[in-house]
Amino acid sequence: MPRIVHRYIFREVIVPFALGLSLFTFVLLIARLIKLIELVVNRGVPLFAVLRLLSYIIPAFLEVTLPMAMLLAILVAFGRLSADSEMIALRSSGLSLYQLVPPVAVFVVVATLLTAGLSFYARPWGTRSLKGALYEIARTRASAGIKPQVFNDDFPGLVIYTEDIDPTTDRLRHVLVADEREAGQQQTIFAREATMVSDERLLTVTLRLRQGFIASTDNRGGADYQTDFETYDVNLDLRQAFAAARRDRDPKEMSFPQVRRAIAGKRAVGQPYVPELVEYHRKFAIPLACVVFGLVATPLGALPVRAARARGFAVSLVMIFVYYILLSGGQALAEQELVPVVVGLWFPNLLFAVLGVYLFTQVAGERTVLKLERLQSTMEALRGRLRLRTEASS
Repeated sequence: MPRIVHRYIFREVIVPFALGLSLFTFVLLIARLIKLIELVVNRGVPLFAVLRLLSYIIPAFLEVTLPMAMLLAILVAFGRLSADSEMIALRSSGLSLYQLVPPVAVFVVVATLLTAGLSFYARPWGTRSLKGALYEIARTRASAGIKPQVFNDDFPGLVIYTEDIDPTTDRLRHVLVADEREAGQQQTIFAREATMVSDERLLTVTLRLRQGFIASTDNRGGADYQTDFETYDVNLDLRQAFAAARRDRDPKEMSFPQVRRAIAGKRAVGQPYVPELVEYHRKFAIPLACVVFGLVATPLGALPVRAARARGFAVSLVMIFVYYILLSGGQALAEQELVPVVVGLWFPNLLFAVLGVYLFTQVAGERTVLKLERLQSTMEALRGRLRLRTEASS
């Protein structure tokens, strides 16, 4: 019989988990989807490239939404069993709450491993790939966005004009650049030709001008002067034009082995490594949130309730909000070195673990079972009386 019950409970958990994962992920993706659609509509970025960006973004969201969906699934599944009095029937047949836990434990272990994989490898890979893809899109659109015999003003403070573009070499001929990026000074640059030079390491694109001169005007001093050059570089601000990522290597882009090596390397030379240490602990704290969520959700879901789905959704939202507020606050304090990293990152897990153990021992106790049965009988009696009063008044 326990095996049949275990399979039954596991099936009860799977459906709300899939629905919750889809819902939570979609809600968090909405803001990003709007920006990606803007790239297609306003920037002319190909749809395939945008879908590739979306695939890089999803692991970071799944790392968060997978524990959330697991919490919702357990609350809804056990809540439905309680609402339909199946939980009382299972208890009456001799099955304790501890005997109902194995399918939930298997589900929690699978969710923890999946979240750990996302946190250790998938999210850093997605973050790195997203940074490179944004750069590639920005570089491509910078080259393709400059049209011949048109004043191109896609870059802040710059207007670029060229007579002709060689389609085979992408070489610009007879180029004029109006540069007003420096306050109080205007520069007009003329060049015989120009080419685009990209740096994948620094994520920059440079317009390299050759054989020309710069006519400068200082608005503050009223001085005009001219400078000839053989080669002159104009850096194009791709980060502002296309919202590209930062140049520096972020700990969030590092996989678990890379974070460990970064911490060891900085510790060896005496450099501060707080951001790397925060990311190191976060890679463990988020996956283990699945465990503490399961520990709290199981006894909460086993409590008698009438509207199982509504109660489960509401309770899961409250728990998720409290947990991630505490985690975000603790991470911010740890990054500012106001609290130890261990305290900032692990306090939410510790708090929910203590709450889960307390609820589990209370709900699983025999006295609590009797209280739950009496409470269920009292609620049924009250519903019957209300029904009789309603029929009598009508």
